[in-house]
Amino acid sequence: MTETTETLKDEIKLIVFQLKEKEYAIPVSQVNAIEKIEHITRVPGVKNYIKGVINLRGVVTPVIDLRLRFDIEQEEYSNSTRVIIVALEDMEVGLIVDAANDVIDVKVDSIEPQPEIVGVAEAEYISGVAKIEKRLLILLDLEKVLTTDEVRVNLGNEG
Repeated sequence: MTETTETLKDEIKLIVFQLKEKEYAIPVSQVNAIEKIEHITRVPGVKNYIKGVINLRGVVTPVIDLRLRFDIEQEEYSNSTRVIIVALEDMEVGLIVDAANDVIDVKVDSIEPQPEIVGVAEAEYISGVAKIEKRLLILLDLEKVLTTDEVRVNLGNEG
């Protein structure tokens, strides 16, 4: 194995985004696009964190507000609000975040396992924490944030 290949396996590329004052990250490999927020069509009878659906280049995509999913106080959307389109199994889901900050390479050995956090709403969705210089990035496990079954059931697309 070449040294370059080893270096690539030692790093992971992450998309960093913000909710309130905290920085979160997800692997670039799970992200299909980052879009400005556009018209969301409400879907009646769904959980409050499912804002509805958007028509993204002809594909109807469910959109989830991560602030509401994590029980963080909701705020008005701004010019920096973004929808991160992620791939979960065989469907796309949009995640509304306060801002999408940057893409960074993180050394795998700088990622610590999920800390034992009590009383934090998003604790069950954390896969680890990365310390980069003075930043603390919370790595999310998208499969735990929202299962595709939950999205399908809530949008009435079962089966």
